[in-house]
Amino acid sequence: MSTDSRDSRADRASRDRAARIRVEPSPKRVRVVLGGHPVADTEHALLVWEKPNYPTYFLPARDVRTDTFRTTGERDHSPGLGDAEIHTVVVGEREAPGAARWYRDSPVAELRDTVRLDWTAMDAWFEEDEEVYVHPRDPYKRVDVLASSRHVRVEVGGVTVAESTRSRILYETGLPPRYYFPKTDVRLDLLEPSDHHTQCPYKGTASYYTVVVDGDRHENLAWWYQHPALESVRIAGHVAFYNEFVDLYVDGRLLPRPATPFS
Repeated sequence: MSTDSRDSRADRASRDRAARIRVEPSPKRVRVVLGGHPVADTEHALLVWEKPNYPTYFLPARDVRTDTFRTTGERDHSPGLGDAEIHTVVVGEREAPGAARWYRDSPVAELRDTVRLDWTAMDAWFEEDEEVYVHPRDPYKRVDVLASSRHVRVEVGGVTVAESTRSRILYETGLPPRYYFPKTDVRLDLLEPSDHHTQCPYKGTASYYTVVVDGDRHENLAWWYQHPALESVRIAGHVAFYNEFVDLYVDGRLLPRPATPFS
């Protein structure tokens, strides 16, 4: 096979990957802050699904403080997005090494001359005037919290650790229903607070419990939100368990353990 043939095949593969990348304009004003100063402020942000689970913001270079960029001389190649110049963002005494990728000539037409800022390297992201966490909210995902009188029971190692007829069920696109129990309906004597925490743009920051049953430790099996995001405020102070790893009974019926990214 000739070199030209191999190059042609690689070019076609790159174009195919670029065609599969999903890009949508966001109607929200998006602002990014570092060191107390805005580094981006745009009404023309793009939502880009580099991965299927959640989107990333790409920002028009004209709406980014590119004067704060210090080139690293490095480039990053993505088969779908093309080559990006890597820059460090410097604002006053704050420095975010390699936090900006500038796609001047992406094979995805909509992304030409856009910048992707590393989410965690920035101090804060705002959609309109509300701070958002972890990653942009996906406009195609929804969270509903509904009060339920179903009889719900959780067993771990054959021991009932939670039982209630006043749980709250959280429905989140792409995940199984999560049953949140009032703490008074949970065997708190079997739960040990963990140092583990996770963040969700729809629910907020979760704190975890390790469940200890008959000497067996089930690390980070349960969690709760002390101050959830507004759309999930009804689960505040309630405890949920991973359906994937417990025996969950609803109205006397044992539910199958779901297969999810957490399994």
